Amino acid sequence: MIHYDALIVGAGQGGAYAAIQLRQLGFAGSVALIGREGEPPYERPPLSKEYMLGDKAWERLLIRPADFWAGKGIELLLNAEVVSVDPNGRSVSLHDGRVIGFGELIWATGGDPRPLSCPGAELNGVHGVRTRADADAILAELAGVERVAIVGGGYIGLEAAAVLRKLGKEVTLLEVLPRVLARVAGPQLSEFYENEHREKGVDLRTGTGVVEILGKDKVSGVRLSDDSVVECQMVIVGIGIIPAVGPLLAAGAAGGNGLDVDEYCRTILPHVWAIGDCAAHSNRFADGAVIRLESVQNANDMASCAAKAITGDPVAYAATPWFWSNQYDLKLQTVGLSAGHDQAVLRGDPAARSFSVLYLRQGKLIACDAVNMIKDYVQARKLVEEGAMIAPEDLADASRPLKELDRL
Repeated sequence: MIHYDALIVGAGQGGAYAAIQLRQLGFAGSVALIGREGEPPYERPPLSKEYMLGDKAWERLLIRPADFWAGKGIELLLNAEVVSVDPNGRSVSLHDGRVIGFGELIWATGGDPRPLSCPGAELNGVHGVRTRADADAILAELAGVERVAIVGGGYIGLEAAAVLRKLGKEVTLLEVLPRVLARVAGPQLSEFYENEHREKGVDLRTGTGVVEILGKDKVSGVRLSDDSVVECQMVIVGIGIIPAVGPLLAAGAAGGNGLDVDEYCRTILPHVWAIGDCAAHSNRFADGAVIRLESVQNANDMASCAAKAITGDPVAYAATPWFWSNQYDLKLQTVGLSAGHDQAVLRGDPAARSFSVLYLRQGKLIACDAVNMIKDYVQARKLVEEGAMIAPEDLADASRPLKELDRL
């Protein structure tokens, strides 16, 4: 049985950064990364934006050059999938029958695109956007596609809509909730993006569910909850992910919607850690609630947290959440978590396509969405981190820099 002192399952952002951090922190033991895909670690966010547009070549998505890993003594075990974990024997079994032992196990598998559950969901022409293969499959079909239906009005769906409009496709975007971005932003931001997409020619419909994908072998349309039919030759599904944690849950790890971890990214299983999209943790920016964060920031910071603990210098995870989304010529930057806010303050004019929305809970600033407003994003970060209390009328005064506003 092959044995590694640190075995990392998942060769995405979190897994790759965990391996890098272990080496940077002086970890001298053997390290291996297990990845389901055949590609070396690469960035996923550009897949639904620059990569599909052709603005970013594949090589520029690589987290490190392909020869970096061997140079650092990090073995890549690609086209491999863990099917079971033996926490007592400290080993994992792969889909091909191999058994690999470990000293420390870092689970960084992220998740799989949540599929539609309606009839026709398995037809050719129905795609998620999670891997390079997903993006390449979409691009390979696009030449023969005139109309695309996108299911889901979150970041992935909106970014895909923007890209496909730039590529000249007719796009219908379907969101079952009353507004887009409903889970991550307030109504003011949702309304702004709905208007932007409609002005760019997207047929955006909210409060509308998909009940059936139509077609024999290939997609020809979607039937909606109001019994109307949208004709299309492709369907892109962006309705979230399902954390890829089955083997560890079966081995006795705690969790449900992800793997439960403590402030050092430890699961309840000895020598087993979890980081990134699949790790459920208590987050101070969510008022202590246990959440999963799907972001590059979270993956990197959790990777660093686990690596420090493994190398004997534990530092509790307390990173500030931040996110971004590029759509058309709009750059959205978010700091903090707006869920649970009881007041939203608009700063600037959405009609000018440069503004911010500041979110308060019991008077404390907990998050900021900044659209083409980099200064507000940068200055709001410090205020969010300290939970600053500032009069809403002062926050709304865009003529005054946020950093100069008086605290209550």
